[in-house]
Amino acid sequence: MHRMRDGEVFRQAMRRGGKGVQPDLVVHVGGPVEPTDVTSVGFVVSKKVGPAHDRNRVKRRLRHLMRDRLDAVPTGSRIVVRVLPGAADRRAAELGGQLDRAIATAASRVRR
Repeated sequence: MHRMRDGEVFRQAMRRGGKGVQPDLVVHVGGPVEPTDVTSVGFVVSKKVGPAHDRNRVKRRLRHLMRDRLDAVPTGSRIVVRVLPGAADRRAAELGGQLDRAIATAASRVRR
């Protein structure tokens, strides 16, 4: 799993990818640009989620949860996880369930 860092890559994945919405997060899955690309993941956590330590804690939880879920998307996909304000109060198991449902929905909507 590789981190996405370029804002343009985030924008492309969010505009062209499939979207899965859950109460505390939104997942965008963009299809691979090249067949040899590696899967990359990026997180968008706004200040509305809470102070820096809450935002970082949520990001760490989601990064850990994403490692186990990369097989659910095609290799080379670009995944953007947007975290909504309620996520700071959720346990990892709740976030994992929401992440599973959002990834399944978004991956089924990816334009190939």
